[in-house]
Amino acid sequence: MNKKIVVTGATKGIGRAIAEKFAANGFDVAVCARSEKDLKALQSKLQTANNKIIAQKCDVSKKDDIKAFSDTILREFGTVDVLVNNAGIYLPGQVYNETEGTLETLIETNLYSAYHLSRALLPSMVKRKSGHIFNLCSVASIQAYPDGGSYSISKFALLGMSKALREELKQFHVKVTALLPGATHTASWEGTHHPDSRFMKAADIAQIVWDIYNLSANTVVEEVVLRPILGDL
Repeated sequence: MNKKIVVTGATKGIGRAIAEKFAANGFDVAVCARSEKDLKALQSKLQTANNKIIAQKCDVSKKDDIKAFSDTILREFGTVDVLVNNAGIYLPGQVYNETEGTLETLIETNLYSAYHLSRALLPSMVKRKSGHIFNLCSVASIQAYPDGGSYSISKFALLGMSKALREELKQFHVKVTALLPGATHTASWEGTHHPDSRFMKAADIAQIVWDIYNLSANTVVEEVVLRPILGDL
């Protein structure tokens, strides 16, 4: 029986690279995103003769959408081996003057989505005492910057949740890893004037996730910080 992975925000960038990596290695994959067109294209890319793909439209900022997605996963997969809470958005701004509602939007998308999906899928991991959660945090989880505002707040919070889960779940042998990447070449940076050489590759992040997942049961990587060779942008 194939192992199973769930990746949110999987049609682009890091999420897509992770989904492709695990599918290529024989995993059944459940992915979600807001664009049905992009999901269908990704499903076609991930599908092989030997795996199962769930591709469901989902706005992760909405609790009802998360519940519908998790219900589908549990019905179709039963259990999950890996959960990658990757979905997130970036809105620039400063706490003292950013647009009203920015904090709520970022917390709902970058934090609550991971919270609710983890809670929905964790019981099966806890029951069988096996599983791995990866939370896509950011270098903004440990270093505030002038135009980060509520984005940094949401990512600091996601790192905090990762630490809490790590402490709670170690007794059940469920691993939790917080990934803190710097600038990665994804859709978030479209239109930038920076050259490609200033960005990490999404495939490199996916490789790190794969390598961490494949460590022995005795070892967990709690946090990993990744930055472009020339440093943060």
